Amino acid sequence: MEQPESKTMPENITKEKTPLKASKPVRIIIVVIAIATAVIWGGGRLYHSFLYVETDNAQIEGDVYPVISRIPGKVQDVLVDDNRIVKQGETVIRLEAADYEVRRDIASAALQSARASVLAAEANANAAAATERKLNADLGRNNNLRRQDVVSQAEFDAVRAGADAAKAQYASATSQRGAAAAQVKMREAELRNAELQLSYTTITAPASGHISRKSVQPGQYVAPGQQLIAIVGSNKLWVVANFKETQLDKITPGLPVIIHVDAYPGKEFKGKIESISSGTGAKFSLLPPDNASGNFIKVAQRVPVKIVFTETPDKAQQLAAGMNVVVEVRVK
Repeated sequence: MEQPESKTMPENITKEKTPLKASKPVRIIIVVIAIATAVIWGGGRLYHSFLYVETDNAQIEGDVYPVISRIPGKVQDVLVDDNRIVKQGETVIRLEAADYEVRRDIASAALQSARASVLAAEANANAAAATERKLNADLGRNNNLRRQDVVSQAEFDAVRAGADAAKAQYASATSQRGAAAAQVKMREAELRNAELQLSYTTITAPASGHISRKSVQPGQYVAPGQQLIAIVGSNKLWVVANFKETQLDKITPGLPVIIHVDAYPGKEFKGKIESISSGTGAKFSLLPPDNASGNFIKVAQRVPVKIVFTETPDKAQQLAAGMNVVVEVRVK
């Protein structure tokens, strides 16, 4: 006789449903854990929002010193490489100096000539003074003789004319001596200027820091005022954070700040607010908005806030101007 199959069917169904029933508690636990995690995380973020005001619109800033040429000339040597550390006063570029050495020599020769002219003028003035003294003495003697009618009127007039001429010659010699002395001063100034121009052929670092944006090569002709190198100062860095204007009511100078640098995730740097700008970033842009004309759309403006580091960053974390950061200001 055949066995009825109705007895085996419930057993198969039971075996298939057992793992499904067992998986329901696991799913419930996972959902509960996920909800609890979300609640804890959301609660933490909410609590954090009451204590801190933050923005990711922030960058590290530093002093950038331009290295410029003060004279036109051809570059002879570039003595530094990109990203190298330089000290203040260190020579970084040399321009060809031959033309400026010639100008200095010409100015030096002109000064020597002017000084020789002064000596000649002084000699002429001394000679004119001696002649004037002699003729004045002759005039005095002839004046007494004329009273005694020893000399004629014509002879006396000739002596007096000679004395007057000597006086005029002495005045002219004195004037020439003054002009020669002024010429010496002018030539001295020209020599100093030529020496100064020659000194500009040696271009030095205006401050200590890292070489950046080097845009000069030997053989290049440079113009006055042309920026050749930028030096990022290494002594001081700070952060400029652009907060929305709606966040400023809680921000005041002196508040502590936590700084997160994108380049070093997980690392916190401490700082404090030093000052708040008196104008928004848009106000100082090339084309500031004019809300009095055209269609007006209200947009929350951002105000730059300067944040300084209160702890010296570890040498292992090399910070650089331009790095993106996230700042959190403790307001409570």
